[in-house]
Amino acid sequence: MKVVLQRVRQASVSVDGKNIAAIGAGLVVFAAIEKADTIDTVGNMADKVSKFRIFEDTQGKMNLSVIELKADILVVSQFTLAADCQKGTRPSFDKAEEPRKAEGLCSAFSGFLRGLGLNVKEGSFGAKMAVSLVNDGPVTIILGN
Repeated sequence: MKVVLQRVRQASVSVDGKNIAAIGAGLVVFAAIEKADTIDTVGNMADKVSKFRIFEDTQGKMNLSVIELKADILVVSQFTLAADCQKGTRPSFDKAEEPRKAEGLCSAFSGFLRGLGLNVKEGSFGAKMAVSLVNDGPVTIILGN
């Protein structure tokens, strides 16, 4: 599993011009499920994301996590993060999990985060989404293999 975390002031997702999810200050998590991923993989990643200290404390140091702040999370599935770009000029998506299994694991990832008491919104798996966000910092972190 590979995720990109973006600390945001606000974010939203729309499909066909309709807003389907929005959050205030928190994290946008772009998530790719890969063929080797399991329910344990997504559970471990959810735990790491929830505890990852990328929010500033009173001294301006990145010392606080989304769980400590009870900040919002917007999870957006993005299989293109699984791209292999080692050869040529066109990405290969052979590492990406097939859609049905990926959708289940992505949903489980959001479920794990909700189980930690976090307010989690989601994009629409497999849809062509328009994601709008105001990156705070900017802070962008890549986690995963």
